[in-house]
Amino acid sequence: MQNTERLILTERFSSAVEYARQLHTEYRKGTDVPYLAHLLGVASLVMGEAGGLVPVTEDMVIAALLHDVVEDHGGMPRLREVEQRFGANVGRMVAGLSDTFADDHNKKEGWEQRKLGYLDRLRGESDDVLLISVADKLYNAKSILDEYRVIGDAVWARFNRGADKQLWYFNALLAVFRKRPSNKIVDDFERVVRELSKLVRAGSLG
Repeated sequence: MQNTERLILTERFSSAVEYARQLHTEYRKGTDVPYLAHLLGVASLVMGEAGGLVPVTEDMVIAALLHDVVEDHGGMPRLREVEQRFGANVGRMVAGLSDTFADDHNKKEGWEQRKLGYLDRLRGESDDVLLISVADKLYNAKSILDEYRVIGDAVWARFNRGADKQLWYFNALLAVFRKRPSNKIVDDFERVVRELSKLVRAGSLG
């Protein structure tokens, strides 16, 4: 049964865009693309699921915009600020989407520890958090796929881990997403991960 309640965006959404713009002045790894493109892209994917099995709310769209502010810009103090500005429900989702709460970006836990911890928590998160999470991962995977087609294995130098680890993580995430209500984003994520895996395997065979 599909949700029939219309998604309405208010000045809270505009405020969240401005908040994200002020915090995320960085660029996507190894590119000249402003990081805000990623945040707006993830929010757009979430909005595109309005009317689906998981009701999409303005709070979800705002959480999609702010899903990286805690792990990249201030940890727990930033989460408290998000809760104060946008409410406890947005804070709940942003917390569920964060793989670290370290105040100092340079003192995060190790990559494997963060990813394993995120996967463990994600299994118990609500459907709204999982919908935003898969939108985030789809955007990331598609960006890697697009760049891989252009520069090949050089794309992995932009990340903390290489192809094997990244593909392991994507597939582990997919297994979690597949246990919840299906949607186009999950299907697209699976398609992109499979295509990326196929190209990587072909490249390794020379």
